Amino acid sequence: MPSFNKVILLGNLTRDPEMRTTNSGLAICKFGVATTRVSKGNDGEAREETVFVDVDVFGRQAEVIGRYFTKGRPIFIEGRLRLDQWETPAGEKRNKLCVILENFQFISSRFDDGSNDADFTNASSMSVASKKDEIAATLPVDNTLDEDVPF
Repeated sequence: MPSFNKVILLGNLTRDPEMRTTNSGLAICKFGVATTRVSKGNDGEAREETVFVDVDVFGRQAEVIGRYFTKGRPIFIEGRLRLDQWETPAGEKRNKLCVILENFQFISSRFDDGSNDADFTNASSMSVASKKDEIAATLPVDNTLDEDVPF
């Protein structure tokens, strides 16, 4: 049976991106995104439903997000769902869904303080799907990492 795993989100970062690098030099960035849906209940009052999603990104895209994004900034992301499973030190099994980012777009074209930066403009164009080959070129050829990083 065929399957399809695609997530598209538009929201704001809930925290500053957390950057790290593997021993082989692969950049890894983790951040959270909040999306809010507003609807009317049966009583006619507006209700808000906010969903918080953890996002992981690798390679050049991780470097760009780590450099240009901060808490509260809007972002448009495309990716896939991944189920993380682990066991606590107390022996309890835990799991959570997260999104592995495949593409993203800057939502605003200027920094929040109104300044404009040539590097920002160049990085914005890098997030377009046509730059996938350039981003993929930064990944290790054999996809072997020095740390346990699930793709």
